Amino acid sequence: MFKSVLFWKITTLLGLMILMMIPVGQLMNVVQERSGYRQSVVGQVSESTSRAQRIFGPLIVIPYTLREERKDEKGEIEVRISQHQRIVLPESLLVNGNPNVEVRKLGIYQTQIYQGPLKFQVKFAQPELEDLHNSNVTIGQPFLMVSLSDSRGIKSISPLNGVQPQTKFEPGTMVKGYSQGIHAPLALESLQKDGLETNFTLTLAGTSSLSLVPLGRSSELVLESNWPHPNFLGNFLPDERKVTEQGFTARWRSTWFANNINSAFLYDNGIIDEDRLPTFTTSLIEPVDHYQLIERAVKYAVLFLGLTFMAFFLFETLTGLRVHPIQYLLVGAALVLFYLILLAFSEHLGFDVAYLLASLACSSLIAFYLSAVLRGKLWGALFAVSLLLLYGVLYLLLQSEDNALVLGSVLLFVILAGIMLLTRKLDWYQVADAVRLKENVATAEITAETTVEATAEAGETPVSNGESRFRLWK
Repeated sequence: MFKSVLFWKITTLLGLMILMMIPVGQLMNVVQERSGYRQSVVGQVSESTSRAQRIFGPLIVIPYTLREERKDEKGEIEVRISQHQRIVLPESLLVNGNPNVEVRKLGIYQTQIYQGPLKFQVKFAQPELEDLHNSNVTIGQPFLMVSLSDSRGIKSISPLNGVQPQTKFEPGTMVKGYSQGIHAPLALESLQKDGLETNFTLTLAGTSSLSLVPLGRSSELVLESNWPHPNFLGNFLPDERKVTEQGFTARWRSTWFANNINSAFLYDNGIIDEDRLPTFTTSLIEPVDHYQLIERAVKYAVLFLGLTFMAFFLFETLTGLRVHPIQYLLVGAALVLFYLILLAFSEHLGFDVAYLLASLACSSLIAFYLSAVLRGKLWGALFAVSLLLLYGVLYLLLQSEDNALVLGSVLLFVILAGIMLLTRKLDWYQVADAVRLKENVATAEITAETTVEATAEAGETPVSNGESRFRLWK
């Protein structure tokens, strides 16, 4: 077995494949490193403007003080005073927003920020405070509260409309654990008499995403933006949406029957962690990250190298033309270089243009090199066209995750069928026998030379040795 030409050839090819995995692994590290640079740029822009915004509110907070008297072990009266908050959720909540997106660049990297008005229309019923009308309870001044993820995004805020006298918002939420936001004081007498129906406009800026917690018995969020690539996330998809090249319009609706938010505020134990509550959410960033596409493409490098080396091996076996391992390595290096070119130019030209440029450049280089290695421009052009077809299939795999398995399985089936078709009459025992292989190669060379001489004497154009061997095999 160890004297078999076929054994050592396959062992050499496997060794070359393992060797080529070193630059492929380094390429994967470079892609992840560049992706990390981009994420740091997004973080820097967020720190300079404002982060992703999560709106929690508006809701009414009614603070009250509870005075309790108890007797201790000595029979003396002990007075205990505790602070509480009664939360009143809105009966209806309607928010109309127009977050316009702008692109901000930092070096070669870019991210998106949004800014626009959010118009709140909210209605509260009369709060149920009968249990608080007690001599040991002191009710404080209620206020309307809106909590935000990053208060730096507040550009302007209008006063509360429909409230007499007109009330202006103040910084802070006045609620422990929710330092970022705004609040507006309210009159307790007005709340107990008529409830509250008001509206206001908040101009807000942020990055990445915009979320609203649907606190109302019936809640509705309507967003209209110039961003053509929204990604609808959160716990509820929009009931209506329209996405065009000029932007998108989306409408969310929810009620307490669907989200059960009201059950989280049945007791006066303060506001619970808002991260546990459902949201209406839309992402306002690029939906397709070219670094993720490149990382997925690099994972197919093994397939490209294996198919190319297999094609060379079959060419050697069928034609008798020898290809040196160094030539294998040089072609493999060109295949690996494709991904580096794709990464470098995608940061400046976009993924699609960079993919086309890298595939054409590497295929042309390999075609030029193989024209000399395989002793014929036709063979070099044939390998280049085959490689371009593989790049085309890879592009389809990258663009269509849903059909990637189908396309991949069809590709492998076609390749296997081609290999079986080409080698269906090949005597592998003869290929594995070094002595018989040398004798057959020598015979093929003599026959080829005789054919060339006979053709030249007949006045016809002679063919190359490689073509003669291929014809003899056929």
